[in-house]
Amino acid sequence: ILSALIGTIAAIVVVELEYTNRETENIFARVILSAELSLLLSFAATLFSEDKKLNPSKKLMLRLAGIFLAVCLFFLIRPAEKQSDLIRFLLLALSFHLLVAFAAFTGKNNVHAFWQFNKTLFLRILTAALYSIVLFLGIAAAISAMNFLFGFKFEWDTYLILWIWIAGLFNTTFFLAGVPDNLEELEQDYSYPKGLKLFTQYVLIPLATVYVLILLAYEIKILLAWNLPKGLVSNLILSYAVFGILSLLLVYPIRNLDENKWLKTYSRYFYFLLIPLLLLLFVAVGTRVSRYGITENRYFLILLAVWLFGITIYFLISKKQNIKLIPISLCVVTLLSIYGPQSAFGVAETSQKQILINIFKKYHAVFNGKISRMPVQVSVKDGNRAAATLQYLIKNHDLSSIQSFFKKNLDVVSDSLSKQLNLYTHLKTNNWELKEKKLTWAKAQLGLS
Repeated sequence: ILSALIGTIAAIVVVELEYTNRETENIFARVILSAELSLLLSFAATLFSEDKKLNPSKKLMLRLAGIFLAVCLFFLIRPAEKQSDLIRFLLLALSFHLLVAFAAFTGKNNVHAFWQFNKTLFLRILTAALYSIVLFLGIAAAISAMNFLFGFKFEWDTYLILWIWIAGLFNTTFFLAGVPDNLEELEQDYSYPKGLKLFTQYVLIPLATVYVLILLAYEIKILLAWNLPKGLVSNLILSYAVFGILSLLLVYPIRNLDENKWLKTYSRYFYFLLIPLLLLLFVAVGTRVSRYGITENRYFLILLAVWLFGITIYFLISKKQNIKLIPISLCVVTLLSIYGPQSAFGVAETSQKQILINIFKKYHAVFNGKISRMPVQVSVKDGNRAAATLQYLIKNHDLSSIQSFFKKNLDVVSDSLSKQLNLYTHLKTNNWELKEKKLTWAKAQLGLS
């Protein structure tokens, strides 16, 4: 609750600043992100502590460790300066949400309790969202009525601040109030919402079936025509996989009932049919990587394809069919993709820098690892590609990402450009303007203007 309160207050401060001080605004934006991560980590720590029956002091230490990690991430993540840091936050939020899903079920033989717990969380999220929306609409209507009837001057930011209070504090408190407090009883809970069964059996599964038939027909088409798959097919395959896995998770407790034997058959065929689609996905992504190198988006496509392939093989050959493996494995691969040389950002930056240096090598403009100005006779194609690659690196990884290509200290250059911009405005520098300034400087230095 404290994390939610801090995040809510920080969000209100950002609204009240209204672009008057971008530096302070960016700091409070990072407070919002860190507060959300702190909430997830402390929630996961509490669930883990209750499952392991830790004493109060150990439970407190575990919560404090989660809060400390969130504070450290506040200093590490700077989304206003690097777009890659915004993606890092989203990945951390995803991995910590997944951690919440299985934190209380790290032992064996509690798969049913795991499903019941996450079903409860899922339904509680929907209920909390409904209550929050209705509450907001009701109060917003009352404010509008006072404006109209009594001539009050409540502006648009009043409604935004109202929504922040409701979504940040009321929604969080309402959700947490519905979290099961006795996890052991969940193993004996065999209740299953009839509405969920109808939605899954008559909406999700038919949609997934139509989806796979279309994709398989497309795969046959490109095999007959011997054409490369379109780029959009990657998103379609991933959408089908998400639809299918979600459907199977939702019907997990009732799949072995006599009247639902077909669900077990559907489950097996789903994973069999996923294999040729994953091969198509590998071909589609591999084609673009060979042409344009690796970016974060392509890295995540490859990572998801590999993860899906591993999950598919597991559910085809395993007799246990442990669904806890899905969030646990996805949490691990997500965390591995955030920091380090193997991360999406490390691999993408290295790949794009290599593309840039290869273009300059083609025109003999690389000396001892440093890049000199591009000669005048550079082709339009190579010039445009070099400029686009440079723009990608500066936009996503900042000017410091190309430090190895220059002798001069680019941190000094960045500070100088920032000071120049501040001469023309009373506001703190707009980060988008600063990135444009850095890109213009780099293009001029490399002869790509």
